[in-house]
Amino acid sequence: MTAATRAECTRCGVTTHTLMLPTGPLCSRCRRDIAYHPRVCPECLELRPVAYPSFTMYNVLVCAACAGEHSVFACAECGREDHPYGATRCARCILNEQLTGLFTHPLSGEFCDELRPVFEELMRARRPQSVISWLQKPPATGARVLGQMARGEAPISHDTFQHMPAGRSESYLRDLLTATGVLQPYQPAIERMERWLDERLRGLPVDDAQLIGRYARWHHLRRLRSLAECGEVTKPVIYRARSNVIGAVRLSAWAAREGTTIALLTQPQLESYLAAHPGGRNTQQGFIAWLHRSKENTRISLPWRSFTPPEVVVSDSERWDSVERLLHDDTITLYARIGGLFMLLFAQSLGSIVKMKTAQVVLEPDGRVLVAFDGTFVEMPPGLDTLIRDYSQNRGTPTISGRDHGWLFPGRHPGSHLVTDVFRSKLVTAGIHPGDARKAAMFSLAGQVPAPVLADLIGVADKTAVKWAVLAARDWSGYVAQRRL
Repeated sequence: MTAATRAECTRCGVTTHTLMLPTGPLCSRCRRDIAYHPRVCPECLELRPVAYPSFTMYNVLVCAACAGEHSVFACAECGREDHPYGATRCARCILNEQLTGLFTHPLSGEFCDELRPVFEELMRARRPQSVISWLQKPPATGARVLGQMARGEAPISHDTFQHMPAGRSESYLRDLLTATGVLQPYQPAIERMERWLDERLRGLPVDDAQLIGRYARWHHLRRLRSLAECGEVTKPVIYRARSNVIGAVRLSAWAAREGTTIALLTQPQLESYLAAHPGGRNTQQGFIAWLHRSKENTRISLPWRSFTPPEVVVSDSERWDSVERLLHDDTITLYARIGGLFMLLFAQSLGSIVKMKTAQVVLEPDGRVLVAFDGTFVEMPPGLDTLIRDYSQNRGTPTISGRDHGWLFPGRHPGSHLVTDVFRSKLVTAGIHPGDARKAAMFSLAGQVPAPVLADLIGVADKTAVKWAVLAARDWSGYVAQRRL
C-alpha cells in the first residue's frame, strides 16, 4: 500500500485522490463505503471490510489480516476498522478526544468525575458518529451546558434547567443526566403542567385564582404525581387535566363579568352559564364535584352522566384484515407491526405495550416465542413469532445513549420507552385506529375465554373482564365453580 495519489478508482471509476491496494487504486468514498458495509471474510469468518485478494483462493477478496496486508480501513490510533470517520482515525477515538476535552477543566487539567457516568454512557454509544454530531450540531446545547457544568460555571442539578427554555435539546440533555444517575429522576410533564398553571391563573381575581390553584394542585397534580410513580402519565391524561382547569378558569371569567366569584356562585347562575356554554358540562363536572367535597361551594351541583358501555364499531372480519396487513406489509415499521398485533390479538392497550420490557419476551431454542403480558407467558402464533425474532435480533435504539435500559421499545430520550403517540401515528397511517381496534379485540376474546382467564391472560382487572363478557353476551359465572371440580 502506498500513500494517497491522484488516480482512477478501480471500484467507481472516478479520478481523484486514492490509496493503492493490491487490487488497484481506491478512492476515499469507496474506502468509507467498504468500511461501513463490512462482510463476512471467507477465510476468518469475521465481519470485517473485505477488499484484499486471498493467497489461497482464486479471485476471492478477504480482510486485510487474512491477506497479510496493513488495512487502509484501520484507525491509526486504536487499529479498529469499525466506525471510520476522519482520514486516519475512527469516530470512537475522535469522540473520546472531544469528550475528554469537554469534561476536563482547562486550567486545573482535572477531569470532572461527577460527570464520568455521562462520559462512559456516550462512549458506549452504538454509533459514536451520532454523538459527535449531537455535540457539534447547532445550537450544540448539550456540549455547551456539559462544558459549563464540568468547569463549575453551572451547578450539576435540576436547577440549571429551571432557568433554561424547555426546548428539545435541553430536555434531551436533562434526560441523559437523569438516565445515567447524575441527576435524580424527575417528571417533565408535571413540571410543564405547573408552569402552565401559573400562566393560566395570572390575571384572574385573587380569590378565584387561589381557589382554582388549590383545585389544580390538590386534585389534578396530586393525581398526576401518583400516576407518574406507576409510569401512567400520558398525553391524554395531561390534556384532560388541563381541560378541566381551563373549564374552571372560564367559569371564573364568566362569574367576574356577572359580578360574583366561584365561591358565591348560585345554582341558577351555574345553569345560566351552562345554557350559554353547552360544551362546558364535561369540563365543569369534576370541578363542581370538587367544590362540593371541599366545602368551597355547596350550593351548586351538577349530576354525573350515567355510564355508557363501550361501542364496538370494528367487525371481527375487519379486525382480521388488520392482522393480515400487519403480518405481511413490510412498509409499516416493524415495532408498530408487533405492537399492533399485540393489541389486535391480545387486546393490549398502547399504554401497556410501550412499557413492555425485554424480559417479557423469551426466545426458545426450538423456535417458539413466549410473551408475558401479565406474568403468564403465552406462545405467539406463527407469523408474529417471526416478526418478534427479527425485531429482537436488530432492536437498536434511536438514542445516542449506549446503555440498554431494558425497554422492548426504547424511545428517543435516554432511559425512556417509546411514547404512545408514536405507536398511534404509525397505526393510524396504516389505517388502524387503536381505540376501536382494541375494543373489537376485547369483544372477541370476551366471547371466547372465561373472564377470570381473560383477566390473567391479558392483564386487565377482573371487573373489566366481566363487563366485557356481559357485553359479548357470554355468562361465565359458573366457570370458577366448574374449575374447582
